[in-house]
Amino acid sequence: MWQDGDVTTRPAGLRERKKEATRIALREAALRLALEQGPDNVRVEDIAEAAGVSPRTYNNYFSSREHAIAAAVTADRDARIATMVATRPTGVRLAEAVTEAVLAQYSDPGASRRDTLLLITTHPALREAFLGTTGGITGSLADAIASHLRDADGPTAKVLAAGVAAAVRIALEQWLQPGIPTSGLVVTSGSLPDLLRTCLAPLHPAFDAAEARPQ
Repeated sequence: MWQDGDVTTRPAGLRERKKEATRIALREAALRLALEQGPDNVRVEDIAEAAGVSPRTYNNYFSSREHAIAAAVTADRDARIATMVATRPTGVRLAEAVTEAVLAQYSDPGASRRDTLLLITTHPALREAFLGTTGGITGSLADAIASHLRDADGPTAKVLAAGVAAAVRIALEQWLQPGIPTSGLVVTSGSLPDLLRTCLAPLHPAFDAAEARPQ
């Protein structure tokens, strides 16, 4: 005699794994083709073909080629930030844990991927897509923050996580300064870690107050 849970649970897990594998294949193909040919020369059809899926399937995952490329550049960053915050060492302030997690994942991309940094800075549409990915850290970070708060079910964690995402975007916008308007280029300005610390600093009192709030 079959049990309903046995029939539905395992296939759902398999579907999710297949969907994630497709997402990874698409974003990796998008970045590879962009680096090889330049973003302006890459079509959605090219990305889909390289990943072994149809253009229609591609559209179920990404809204544009820039979206797919930016997703590859920032792959799994939100999960890594959340994990670092959730597993912060004992005695470390929550504000410090969040700041260090963000710095670890948003350190200067040019340090290891000069080609990818050049790709982002020389294509305004891709730059905007890259900046837009900062909002993606909000959900998982809110859960990680909530795990350290006494009022875990309240809105505080979500508000703080949204503030972090906004601060990261502002820091990145300052770091990727527009160049001469006619050139379409942008250049990096200053130290990204320093900019991140500066933009996150105003949130520290809010983190400290939330962490100290009694039950």
